This record gives sequence, C-alpha cells and structure tokens, in this order.
Amino acid sequence: MAKVRNNKAWLFLLPAIVLLGFVAVLPLMMVAQYSFFDVFHIKSKVWVGLDWYRDVLGSIRFWETFGRSMLFSAIVLTIEIPLGIAIAVTIPKKGALSALCLVCMSLPLLVPWNMIAMIWHVFLALAFGAGWTLKIIPTWAAIVLMDVWHWTSLVVLLCYSSLTTIPSAFYQAAAVDGASRWNTFRYIELPKMKAVLIMALLLRFIDSFMVFVEPFRLNAGGPGSSTTFLAMELGQEVVSQDYGPASARAVIYFIMILTLSWAFKKALAAHESRKMREKMVVAIRKPA
Repeated sequence: MAKVRNNKAWLFLLPAIVLLGFVAVLPLMMVAQYSFFDVFHIKSKVWVGLDWYRDVLGSIRFWETFGRSMLFSAIVLTIEIPLGIAIAVTIPKKGALSALCLVCMSLPLLVPWNMIAMIWHVFLALAFGAGWTLKIIPTWAAIVLMDVWHWTSLVVLLCYSSLTTIPSAFYQAAAVDGASRWNTFRYIELPKMKAVLIMALLLRFIDSFMVFVEPFRLNAGGPGSSTTFLAMELGQEVVSQDYGPASARAVIYFIMILTLSWAFKKALAAHESRKMREKMVVAIRKPA
C-alpha cells in the first residue's frame, strides 16, 4: 500500500511567509526599483539606469569603507567565536550556578544598541579622558571591545544549548578511555557544536559587517573617517534624502552579504566533505 503524504502542515507557514513578504520582500523590491531613478519625491522620479551603481562602485571611498568593514568583521569573529566556545564549555550543565551564569551572559544582549555606545563612551572618558576619541587605535579598540562585550553572549548561549544535548554516556566513555580534556572537547563537544557555530558565524558576520549604531554613537565614524563603516555611509545618504544613491548602495550591500555568506557556507561544506572523504579512506585502509 502506497504511503499517503499529507502536506497540509505547510499551511501553518503561510502567516510567516506573508509577514516575511511585507517586511522583507516588498521593501527590497521597492529599494531595487528606486536604485534606477533619481528620486525627488514619491511621485517625481527620473530614470538614470545604472548611474548610481557606477558612482558607488567607482568610488575609492566605498572600497576603503568596505575594507574597514571586512577588517572589523574579521577581528570580532576571531575574538568572539573562540571566546564564546571557551566560556560555554566552562559553564556547569546543571544546578543553580548554571542558571546564574546563563542569566549573567544574557544581560549584555538586553541592553539597547544605542545605549551601549553611550555607556562605553562614559566609561572610557572617565578612564582615559575625552582625548581618546582623537586617536585611531583607541577608537578601534573601543569599538571592538564594545562589540565583543555585547555579542559574545550570543555565541555562548548557542554553544551551551548544543552542549546540553550531549548524553552523559559520552563523557563517561571518554573518562573510561582516559581521554584528556582537549580530546573530549575535540571529538565530543566540538562536533556537536558545529551546526550552531555555523549559525553563529553567519549571524555575527552579517551583523558586524553592517554595524552602524555603536560606532556612530561612540565617535561618529571618527577620527576623520577611520571608523566609518558601510552602513554609516548608507545612513548618511538616507538622512540627506539621496534616495536613489542610497537604494543602489543598499542593493550592493545586500548582494555583497549574500555572496559572502554563500561563499562562506560553500567553504565550510567543502571542508566537511573533505574531512568525510579522509575518514572514509582511513576506514577502508584500516586492517580488519
């Protein structure tokens, strides 16, 4: 007897799909349309074709800002992912101490974005004086430190949620075999965290690549333009009501993030596939 498939459960996704269309797809279509026009107001537009795209991509300032955004993402990911893993594996799996640690780790995520920069600005001004904002390296260090403080908790919570699903029998078997703490982490805990680590990397890359509120509130992209990132230039054009160039810039940013995320995902998939092939070769060559 053939198995009857019932796909009615997909109907429960319709509200989410409709909502996603209103909050994501329709605005994206509108922005893409505006990127081909010189927009004076909603009913007055002049077709300019690809002019705005040429202006943005041909600007040296755009590529300098792109380089800063990539550098910032690389720095914070290099710090936050290992630090988040290290904290997650040290949190107890049970008991009141576990709950206390999780609450403490969640607190930075509850602070509004615009307040974080103001809080850190006050702290740093009290510690180093108002003149620290005039130097490039202290300003960069402050922005990185601020992002690490705010978002490492997300990596910790994701990794911890994955670690709690590991059966205790795995740890017992590792203890019986005399496995070191490093081997336990490498062969038991890290493979279990791979899925959430991919999610954490992508989420943190996308968010850090388009960082805006924190550096803008902290030092307005200064000193000079040394901490001006991609989203800040987009914000400046929106405030200036240059909707055509801003729309073209937004579409370029969207394509960049989509392309980089896809390349990152493909690189991880290729790495996993290569490791799987190596394990298969070892298993085949291993004598019975």
